[in-house]
Amino acid sequence: MTVFLIRHAEAGQRGGGSGPDELRELDDAGRRQANGMVRLLATERVDRVLSSWYPRCRQTVEPLAAARRLSVEEDEGLAEGADPRALVARMGDLDHSALSSHGDVISGVIVELDEAGVPLDGALRWKKASTWALEVRGGKVVSGRYLPPPPG
Repeated sequence: MTVFLIRHAEAGQRGGGSGPDELRELDDAGRRQANGMVRLLATERVDRVLSSWYPRCRQTVEPLAAARRLSVEEDEGLAEGADPRALVARMGDLDHSALSSHGDVISGVIVELDEAGVPLDGALRWKKASTWALEVRGGKVVSGRYLPPPPG
């Protein structure tokens, strides 16, 4: 099974708006990237879509969820500041899911997997709107491959 770990799309600069950063939404490029996510994962099995509650994360996967006639499930374990080790431990329960999260969580997951010796195809990176396709067997991540962001 594959779990798709997606970093939220472009949402302008942190602290660049007038409201709280937690409420920052996707910008025009981010909306294009979110729509591109539908094409990027068109041939992949996705049965669930989970997201951090932050609008920029939800908006990143809303087009994908709509295309699959799924709802976006909010998950505190994907919010900024969440424990990446806890997310790695849950991977076996997230079969065929797309997960939208933040750079700190995704970098933590990828570094954790790398340090555990999991083969990762591609440099350790997590650009906005990029995806890590993580293969899970027996409840554990056994490999991962980096998918660059769709055009914005």
